[in-house]
Amino acid sequence: MAGDEEFYIRYYSGHRGRYGHEFLEFEFRSDGHCRYANNSNYRNDSLIRKEMVVSPAVISELKRIIGESEVMKEDDSQWPTKNVVGSQELEVRIGNEHISFETSKLGSLVEVQESQDPEGLRIFYYLVQDLKAFVFSLISLHFKVTFFL
Repeated sequence: MAGDEEFYIRYYSGHRGRYGHEFLEFEFRSDGHCRYANNSNYRNDSLIRKEMVVSPAVISELKRIIGESEVMKEDDSQWPTKNVVGSQELEVRIGNEHISFETSKLGSLVEVQESQDPEGLRIFYYLVQDLKAFVFSLISLHFKVTFFL
């Protein structure tokens, strides 16, 4: 995957319920711009928004994670549709390849295994777990750096 090709990734997971619209969303663009939002009204929590610019090495690592997952070969037509529990969306553009998935929120691997497309949904499930861990690590590193004197 070339370093100067178009790149975009957006992930959303959310629902509308007792506490309003609660969601987690993040996106990365080719230029390194990263946007993160987390809205939870539970116990009067408020919207958390973070923006940062990441290095080309971070974008390359995201491309590698996505490429190795082989999610670009999947099709969400047999995946569970969004419901009252909520939905998840993943959109990825790498060069001329573009995918956009939407499925219900997945609470466990059992839900994945019981779906009509367990192999494809498993790839999606693990990729999302990897991406969320990656983003939470970046945010933690970027916004909670302490200096020791």
